[in-house]
Amino acid sequence: MRYRLFALVSPSLVCLAIALGLATVTVQAQPAKPMIDKIAAEISAERIENTIRKLVSFGTRNTLSDTVSDTRGIGAARRWIKTELEACAKANGGQLQVTFDDNLAVVSARIPTPTNVVNVVATLPGSQPESRDRLYVVSGHYDSMADSAIDAVSDAPGANDDASGTAAVMEMACVMSKYKFDATLIFMAVAGEEQGLIGSTFWAKKAKAQGLNVAAMFTNDIIGSSKGADGSVINNRVRLFAEGVPAPLKEPTDATVTLLRSGGENDFPTRQLARFIKEVAERHIAGMTVDIIYRRDRYLRGGDHSPFLDAGYAAVRFTEPVEDYRHQHKNVRIENGVQIGDLPEFVDFDYVAKVTRVNAAALASLALAPATPAEIQMETTSLENDSTIRWKANLEADLAGYRIVWRETSAPYWQQSRDVGNVTRATIKGVSKDNVVFGVQAVDKDGNASVAGYPLPMRTR
Repeated sequence: MRYRLFALVSPSLVCLAIALGLATVTVQAQPAKPMIDKIAAEISAERIENTIRKLVSFGTRNTLSDTVSDTRGIGAARRWIKTELEACAKANGGQLQVTFDDNLAVVSARIPTPTNVVNVVATLPGSQPESRDRLYVVSGHYDSMADSAIDAVSDAPGANDDASGTAAVMEMACVMSKYKFDATLIFMAVAGEEQGLIGSTFWAKKAKAQGLNVAAMFTNDIIGSSKGADGSVINNRVRLFAEGVPAPLKEPTDATVTLLRSGGENDFPTRQLARFIKEVAERHIAGMTVDIIYRRDRYLRGGDHSPFLDAGYAAVRFTEPVEDYRHQHKNVRIENGVQIGDLPEFVDFDYVAKVTRVNAAALASLALAPATPAEIQMETTSLENDSTIRWKANLEADLAGYRIVWRETSAPYWQQSRDVGNVTRATIKGVSKDNVVFGVQAVDKDGNASVAGYPLPMRTR
């Protein structure tokens, strides 16, 4: 389902704005973004194919595999990934900062001996002082496995799971590092996913401990095939898994309880992020549909967004529409005349490029836009059929104003919007807070809009 925000601009609205003391010049609603379209156009299916085939050529990328060889094992793979990203950094003016993030994993069910789990991290610093500490992270895991997660010797090509996601991240890093964004972008190829999300867990826990402002996280895991086990082909859709109520609710905060009691169970940050991704991606990437799935992940599976969710960050997972399990976590073999194994021949490289463009459009939009307004509150001083919302002012120097969006309580996506100017309090006349769900977005002078934030109910005196 495609959707858009509707800007309501009419003579009566202008009169209303004057009466309320609001700015009468409205921010342009969802303008075209040539820069984002240019980034999407530069994503190359051919380069993605070359990256996937190169990653497969290392034989196995199991986290426990050889780290010394230059041609086989996870060590060779991570050094190649780092070298490729460094080459892109050099070609694009040196903005991209590439490092190894080395972590020691202790013995566990899938780690028989202490093992270094090394993420490859490429950081593109933001150019706006007020936004530089706002981070957007995108990942794919470069490790692979065959039948057993602790089999470090057998071939584990991992073309789809997850060379496809790694190639997407590398392609985005190389293309997007040519450009400047207000906020900081972090491109990660993580390891240890098949051992229990180890690399991403290390990074998310360190980010939380350091108080980093991770505003959103995407993971791309199994985005390589458009063909299901039954032979059906779906090459114009991608699943986006988005958790609703956060998992760590053993000791829920007052804000969480208030949000739930006010009917905001579908408006936690991850769901707000998913709405934003869908709207932006479908506007910029012609022919692609983002299917939001209202759960953390598939049954019996997990992904590198989960540690970020557990740390309290908004995080989502991209995955192909219909998976063929014959080509995941399997030893390469022919069984009853059928080829088994995660091989490049089962990857649709053009489809991977489409999903990469979806990611890139959403990431660029996030990193160009202001932050979501803070301390958004719905005034509840009296019984009335109007709705008054207040929020804390954003700090961005290029801020133009704010947009209030709303939808019916049973609707999944925003249905209407109104630009209210550069104010921190606005009233929507004749729209009852009892009947709809509201959100507030910050909008800059170029028309870039933030992810919406949910207003918690308050009382004023």
